[in-house]
Amino acid sequence: QVQLVESGGGLVQSGGSLRLSCAASGVIFSSDVMGWYRQAPGKQRESVATITVSGKTDYQGAVKGRFTISRDNAKNAVYLQMNSLKPEDTAVYYCNVLRMVTMQHYWGQGTQVTVSS
Repeated sequence: QVQLVESGGGLVQSGGSLRLSCAASGVIFSSDVMGWYRQAPGKQRESVATITVSGKTDYQGAVKGRFTISRDNAKNAVYLQMNSLKPEDTAVYYCNVLRMVTMQHYWGQGTQVTVSS
């Protein structure tokens, strides 16, 4: 089992920055992919960014160049630095671990990010 706890959400003005953090407890496999998803009101949950243990990253097109995902394997932690935030980035952001050996997803409880115009 994997438990995920996010922190760092909040209210910020358009153009501002926030840094999300996620701490994972339990066993993290070297093949696990860690990442961030978000869900805006009335919309489906979508992938924002993912990162492998070797540091390979993948970003949703709308956040490329503005968001940076990073991972601390020693701490079983993943971070999301969000710059140049826009109102359309407003959503609940979820930390995620994808266990590749079973294709099982683990989710955090979510943290609200609100960007005012």
